[in-house]
Amino acid sequence: MDYALITANRNYSSWSLRPWLLMKGLGLEFEDRFEPFTKPSNYEEFRAFSPTGQVPVLLHEGRTIYDSMGITLYLADRHEGVWPKDADARGWAQCAASEMHSGFAALRNDCTMNVGVRVKPKPMSDALKANVARIRELWEEGLSRFGGPYLAGPEFSAADAFFAPVAYRVRTYGLDVGKSQAWVDHILAHPAMQEWEAAALKEEWREISHEEELRACGEIIADYRSA
Repeated sequence: MDYALITANRNYSSWSLRPWLLMKGLGLEFEDRFEPFTKPSNYEEFRAFSPTGQVPVLLHEGRTIYDSMGITLYLADRHEGVWPKDADARGWAQCAASEMHSGFAALRNDCTMNVGVRVKPKPMSDALKANVARIRELWEEGLSRFGGPYLAGPEFSAADAFFAPVAYRVRTYGLDVGKSQAWVDHILAHPAMQEWEAAALKEEWREISHEEELRACGEIIADYRSA
């Protein structure tokens, strides 16, 4: 298929993780092109390959497919397994992924993704509490309705890819997600997630604005990154 997927820093880029994990989880071959965040705004540099100046971007047959949901929909037109086969599970997975794509602003802002650290978070805002409660409710619904171990049933799907960055956040900040911690443990053990994490821990550069966001979220109590 000659796919090329452009992504950014493994430590920080939750948006990059989604299509990267989806393609890895489905066994799709692709060129993994890495364009790191090197400063607070990389817009002009990223405009060379992305109309939005952002990642992720999928290049395929002369097309530039951008945004994690746009890439997911593009792949779903070409490959089985992006969404579950069962109609109920598929409908649920599509809604869940869309909800993650458009929502959970407090979680994104108050618990920024950083794979290599552990943080004692600041007292949770009401908005963050509501986000975590909804995450827990949604995950437990999927696991209960479709039997696990993935969110929409026995097979990995885009629903898991879209919530995978949240699994890192759960671990980093010690968030309580109840019974759905079983899914967190399962997805963190996925070989592709292990590959992503290993690369994240080896990254030697730090981007100032992302590090400032991390410090604003709470007290760093462990840092497993290489430098």
